[in-house]
Amino acid sequence: MSNQQIKVSLSYLERNEIAALLPELSGSMKLGSKNGRVIPLTMAHATSILHAIKTDKRKIRGLVQRGLEHAAQVVSAALEDAQGIGSIPIGERLYQFKITLLGFNPIIWRRFQVKSCTLDKLNEHIQTAMGWTNSHLHEFQINGKRYGDPELLDDGFADDDPFIDSTCIKLDEVVPKSGDRLTFEYEYDFGDGWQHEIVFEGCLKSEKGMRYPVCVEGKNACPPEDVGGVGGYTEYLEAIVDPNHEQHEDMIQWRGKFDPLQFDAEKVTKRMRRGLPDWRKLS
Repeated sequence: MSNQQIKVSLSYLERNEIAALLPELSGSMKLGSKNGRVIPLTMAHATSILHAIKTDKRKIRGLVQRGLEHAAQVVSAALEDAQGIGSIPIGERLYQFKITLLGFNPIIWRRFQVKSCTLDKLNEHIQTAMGWTNSHLHEFQINGKRYGDPELLDDGFADDDPFIDSTCIKLDEVVPKSGDRLTFEYEYDFGDGWQHEIVFEGCLKSEKGMRYPVCVEGKNACPPEDVGGVGGYTEYLEAIVDPNHEQHEDMIQWRGKFDPLQFDAEKVTKRMRRGLPDWRKLS
């Protein structure tokens, strides 16, 4: 990790002051140029710079003091970005999520891995992983903020707590840069009210030659669309297993055979990779 490189933009003054504190880095500071320059640093050198600035005992003020303070901020931010999920190149970064449909026992859940994408694309991955058809509205609630597609949600669903446009928010803008776990909410179909818990479990490095997204594991089938929420699904299951139930024939004709315990990770992966039609192009 100490040999991993980060890049920081430093002014001529900042580079000179760093060289004064750490003469061994003078050759890396491009002192021949008086313009601002982007300087490549190893993680170890960046850490040394922060330590040197913090422990500097010289009596300085004015431009020099402000320059060193700014340099410390720039280097610190670059170090933070390069650690956690930033330690994995964006093109090789996998985001792992576990999603659980709430209100059921035994639980209905999926664990999957996806490449970097927007929250709008994550919605599609969730839809195909769970078995939904994206026929209704949805929203994410992450760290007290609501995210959704404004083309859909602003029409009759706007209120004093507006939605943030999920079509332009990337995953790395909402998950912890440290890679720590994050739990948030996802609701699908505001009529049936399917509430999901989503856990961001961290980032992994993709395997060479492997295709993504991929469903790693899961349990149980997703309820049919428009079944009526948790209560409606319970009644549906009672009806399809009881030939004497007054709605048995209607439910069988409506949906056909249905196995609530059915789950196949390979089939889910294929569905995730196939994706869903782009409703924007179809409308």
